[in-house]
Amino acid sequence: MQAFVFDKYKHPLRETEVPEPTVGDRDVLVRVAAAGVNPLDEKIRDGEFKAILPYKTPLVLGHDVAGTVIRTGASVTEFKPGDQVFARPRDGRIGTIAERIAIDEADLALAPATISPVEAASLPLVALTAWQALVVKGDVQPGQKVLIHAGAGGVGSITIQLAKHLGAQVATTASGKNADFVRDLGADVVIDYRTHDFETELSGYDLVLDSLGGENLAKSLRVLRPGGKAIGISGPPDPAFAKAAGLNPVLRLAVTAMSAKIRRRAKKLGVGYEFLFMTASGDQLRQIAALVDNGILRPVVGKTFSFDQTPQALDALAKGGLRGKAVITGP
Repeated sequence: MQAFVFDKYKHPLRETEVPEPTVGDRDVLVRVAAAGVNPLDEKIRDGEFKAILPYKTPLVLGHDVAGTVIRTGASVTEFKPGDQVFARPRDGRIGTIAERIAIDEADLALAPATISPVEAASLPLVALTAWQALVVKGDVQPGQKVLIHAGAGGVGSITIQLAKHLGAQVATTASGKNADFVRDLGADVVIDYRTHDFETELSGYDLVLDSLGGENLAKSLRVLRPGGKAIGISGPPDPAFAKAAGLNPVLRLAVTAMSAKIRRRAKKLGVGYEFLFMTASGDQLRQIAALVDNGILRPVVGKTFSFDQTPQALDALAKGGLRGKAVITGP
């Protein structure tokens, strides 16, 4: 079957023939209708995560998929051929930029019935990130104040909607040209990051979702109320992540050192910092699909690309400025 792979870290993507997926007892073979692309794809190709995600090359990229079930493993009970599904396959089993992929049934859910496969493919990684930040780690309650950085992007555009559904007062950072767009998603306060400093305009927030890292994360700590929490999805990783990921002692020490400075800053301010590296979950995707079908969440597809334009799709992400997600239609 056809797929896009890279042969070595930092090498370009290329289209090639790869072996058919092996379908285990608990696996579901899916014909790919569309695949979302994410900054994580480029970070993996660039080798940024090779210490914690040591993939063997050549590697098929892709973390989001929507498509049709072709066949199921002997122990699969929840899916049957012909089902329309979507997923973010678990780490170690990615590879959605291909004609077919075998996915553990625990990572899979029926796709929302009210949207197209392209829209469904835009959701899994970003919607799971939003869910795990706001519901699992953040425990966001009605009336709380939540700041979401980069509100017009893939993660931000879904997180704003979910935060509003949870009853939060939502602030976001975005360019001036995207101000009306993020307000339409549900943002109550919009800070134009090009002309205003969010740190001087916001205070007393319960939760910040930071997708930028660096100084932006440090400033985010200072807009939190005492006891508030910043959740970072760009890093640095923290000791809890290293333990959950089962990293070896040397890597755990390295990860602890990477986040020591920001954790010290947080402690001094009386706030918390946690790193979120999203994990696959079919159960959470089912809840997300229900929110989509009930009109609470709507996908945001900024641009679509044909299968042979996959390298251009990743280039478009790197250039920035794209609203929502970029999605590749199946081969």
